[in-house]
Amino acid sequence: MFNESFSIHVPASSANLGPGFDSVGLAINRYLTVYVEPSKTWQTRFLGTELNMLNNEDENLITKAAHFTADQYGKTLPPCRLEVQSNFPLSKGLGSSATAIVAGVEIANILLDLQLSKKTKALLASRLEKHPDNVIPAIYGGLTISYFNGDELETVHVPDVAVELIVAIPDHELYTKQARESLPNLLPFNKAVEASAISNVLVASLIKNNWKKAAAMMNRDLFHEPFRSKWVPFYDELKTTAVSLGAYGAAISGSGPSIVCFTPHQKAASITEQLSLLFPQYRFETVFPDRKGVHVEKTVSVSAV
Repeated sequence: MFNESFSIHVPASSANLGPGFDSVGLAINRYLTVYVEPSKTWQTRFLGTELNMLNNEDENLITKAAHFTADQYGKTLPPCRLEVQSNFPLSKGLGSSATAIVAGVEIANILLDLQLSKKTKALLASRLEKHPDNVIPAIYGGLTISYFNGDELETVHVPDVAVELIVAIPDHELYTKQARESLPNLLPFNKAVEASAISNVLVASLIKNNWKKAAAMMNRDLFHEPFRSKWVPFYDELKTTAVSLGAYGAAISGSGPSIVCFTPHQKAASITEQLSLLFPQYRFETVFPDRKGVHVEKTVSVSAV
């Protein structure tokens, strides 16, 4: 049985970035933190107002992912006490479920000394999340472009991202299931070709750190924003205003309802201040790309943190 406490820190993420639907994701410097210590039984305690409601649930994604990972290797996890904190909100399009899954995979990796590669962690997490755009940047950090068909996974990792971000967070929640129900089952062939071309130029622009062109491609998305924007209050107005204030552009973050704006270096803070005055319906935060991805630190004990 393990006898050392440790903590796991998993970055939030903004996924899709417009036409990079279910493929592109960017890790940001907001974190889910899980403190792990030995125990005689499994216990999970969620801390803070945002997570407190999860204490009433019979199971949670963190332990589910940990046991799933152990099962893949025919092993049994030793019981643990988990304490969970987060400095970003749930169900706002910032990858909260993905961070929980990644934390669970990492817990099993550490407890069972599996020594999993990033790609293996990403494959396990993608199988649980069903798509890779949030879980993989949470593992790798930076920007990731991924393909996942339920079995095979391919990822291109761009660790250095030259952009600052503003996250606009409304009060209401939008669950991924509800957002996905807004999407069409089919696109006509000619529309699918056009949407794919737009996505290709987005990805090429992101890899070259050409955020002005990337933002132009975000505006042309045909995959999901035309169908989901109805769930995002003042989306067009906020995006237009952000650009007028100096941002490159904006996109729905994940499935929404948060909006992420992309800005040049040292511009985000001033734009955030101005947007806060113009759109009191939102809470605005300046954030930055996370380049480390999930990481583990030793702790003396949970109570000592």
